[in-house]
Amino acid sequence: MVKLLRDTTIVFSREFTPQLRQPLGLIFAMIQPLLFMFLFGGLLAGASGYGAASGSSWQWFVPGILITMSLFGPMAAGHSLLVELIGGATERMMVTPLSRTAMVIGRTMKESVILLTQAMVIVALALPLGFRLHPAGALAGLALLVVFGIGLSGMSFALAIAAQPNGTLFWMVTQVLMYPLLLLSGVLLPIEDGPGWVQAIAKVNPIAYLVDAERVLFAGELADLSALYGLIAACAVAALGLFLGTRAMRRGV
Repeated sequence: MVKLLRDTTIVFSREFTPQLRQPLGLIFAMIQPLLFMFLFGGLLAGASGYGAASGSSWQWFVPGILITMSLFGPMAAGHSLLVELIGGATERMMVTPLSRTAMVIGRTMKESVILLTQAMVIVALALPLGFRLHPAGALAGLALLVVFGIGLSGMSFALAIAAQPNGTLFWMVTQVLMYPLLLLSGVLLPIEDGPGWVQAIAKVNPIAYLVDAERVLFAGELADLSALYGLIAACAVAALGLFLGTRAMRRGV
């Protein structure tokens, strides 16, 4: 366990330090979620029916933007690993005594810190727009988002390893999956307003449960049953992602 913690710290430091030296990359990654929030969210602010239960369309929309950001970030996290795989950097790391599990956990920790920082910025920018902050619910919502991001990162790393040597498979799968998962989760529009077949597909989309959980948590409703369903979905995704990522790192590099 001591070796695992030490190796994880080494990998995290190796992955996170370049991000501190080039913070513009973090800002650039937030452009799309910010556009969604200010432009699409601005349109919803003038529409009726959205966020009626919470009294504000921003209470309904901002948690969905956080989920969107977790898809565009952790789901693409394997790109950096893919670059290292193609360039041979990962192969050189594999001959060191570093734990293969630590290589995955350290990378997912780096993605989690980035996701958490970006989420806090989004929430802060939404406050002047009318978004109300419930501290306990916000902390629970951010924690749930991090757990979900860990799972997506692990899956992304496994996919990057499977996509060697040219990486075509990585981009095909991520691009094909990202938008259906996003649109069928109720992030941008309520699933309840869609046809029956859309609602049926959304029932098996774990991200839909995350979206519902984030909305009730950020509304301060910690005891809502949707929060429990979201926690189960996030933990399941995290466990599966870490399992796939670790197994791929041990077998596939």
